[in-house]
Amino acid sequence: MSPDLSVIAPLYNEEESVGPLYRAIVGALEPMGMSYEILFVDDGSRDGTFGKAKELAEMDARLRVIRFRRNYGQTPAMAAGIDHARGKVLITMDGDLQNDPKDIPFFIDKIREGFDIVCGIREKRQDKLITRKIPSKVANWLIGKVTGVPIRDNGCSLKAYRSEVIKAIPLYSEMHRFIPAMASIAGSRIAQIPVRHHARKFGKSKYGLSRIYKVLLDLLMIKTVVSFSSRPMFWFGGMASLPAFGSFLAFAYAIAWWKSNEGESLVVLNGIAMLLGSLAVFLLFAGALSELVYKTGTLKMTTLADLRASLTGFDEDPREREG
Repeated sequence: MSPDLSVIAPLYNEEESVGPLYRAIVGALEPMGMSYEILFVDDGSRDGTFGKAKELAEMDARLRVIRFRRNYGQTPAMAAGIDHARGKVLITMDGDLQNDPKDIPFFIDKIREGFDIVCGIREKRQDKLITRKIPSKVANWLIGKVTGVPIRDNGCSLKAYRSEVIKAIPLYSEMHRFIPAMASIAGSRIAQIPVRHHARKFGKSKYGLSRIYKVLLDLLMIKTVVSFSSRPMFWFGGMASLPAFGSFLAFAYAIAWWKSNEGESLVVLNGIAMLLGSLAVFLLFAGALSELVYKTGTLKMTTLADLRASLTGFDEDPREREG
């Protein structure tokens, strides 16, 4: 039987944090009266992280450990945890003890209110100003403007998802930051709540300014997906109009030159016109193909109402069921 809740925490060189993190999660979940599982994803750690996590898993069947042979990054680690999770609701969090498991009950309350995704907001963030806080604020503002989904803290890993919603979203590169934007395409209901944030106790931060360019590239891709998803033919047709207009002008000028110069042809101009015309035709065919893929996928997608209905029994408080 599937548990009510899955808690997923990627780990990379967090040997000293594994034990305290496990105890903090168990301490937060036990009073809730829900069935749960914990998934630790070792992202190719070079210290004793996997060994300590494995020891804990041997003592508690509710803890499962997934191990990568090398370091792939936070998003692939999180995606692996999501793929292996069996819970009806999934909680993701960092493995460095900066997120507080005691906030998990507040996320569950929001899910019970009917939201599909609940995002945490680190209001009193315990990080360095120059390298972490300022870039984060700029990124959050930029992501909100580009995607149209005003999430105040996209970088906060502490989030809750209905299983069927998050499992339908592809994750790679730094895409975990854009899950709300991707989910908005399907009309997911998104809530935000303030969460506690603690200073790092052990190890060193794995984040830095080097991630900025990856985030910008992913943001460009997300904007493309969000803008083109519902009307691909409209957008491809718009892009095709420019080369089509250029091709028309080139052919018109070439014909006028041919008539006024007694049959002398401009070979280069004719070639440019043909290339531009071919590009316009290619874009139109790409738009038609995208439209077909989108319409076919839409017919196969389950509505969010059906997804919520499939989570039978979760929206009830387990303490009420017992009483």
